[in-house]
Amino acid sequence: MAQMYPELSDMHARFIAEQRIFFIGTATADSRVNVSPKGMDSLRMIDKNRVVWLNLTGSGNETAAHVRQDPRMTIMFCSFAANPLILRLYGNAKVVHPHDSAWEALYSLFEPIPGARQIFDLSVDLVQTSCGFGVPHFTHEGERDQLREWAQNKGEEGLRKYWQDKNQMSIDGIPTNIIAKNT
Repeated sequence: MAQMYPELSDMHARFIAEQRIFFIGTATADSRVNVSPKGMDSLRMIDKNRVVWLNLTGSGNETAAHVRQDPRMTIMFCSFAANPLILRLYGNAKVVHPHDSAWEALYSLFEPIPGARQIFDLSVDLVQTSCGFGVPHFTHEGERDQLREWAQNKGEEGLRKYWQDKNQMSIDGIPTNIIAKNT
């Protein structure tokens, strides 16, 4: 049975720290719903009602576009190990780009990862857990190296060009603000 909490507990924090993958869900009132899997060491708990995660360059940029128009975000963690559990964080997020003043302080929370393009700062207003009995068992074999290698090979200039060409608009035509501040 699902249980709801106003904030993250120490037990929730331990569970989150053990997970190797999490999923981000966002949408605007009239856009497609986007669900993205995330991995690597890209999430930090700031306090009982705030988490930040480092977003890396990818083929799309839906989350940034959605959050600019509608800050609602859900982060879902689920256990693929022996003890089943699903944990969801609901709240409102802000997108922070490298050209924003908050970037340096937040980015310093992470080990540098090639291709870092945004940080999402989520203010958590609801934590929900549920059983996870239907989630299958999987084992973690390790992180993939392809994204890091791709970003390293592109270099800083190549990544900026990629952002210019591929990451400025969502699939629904919503601007992401990755290149310049919103005016």
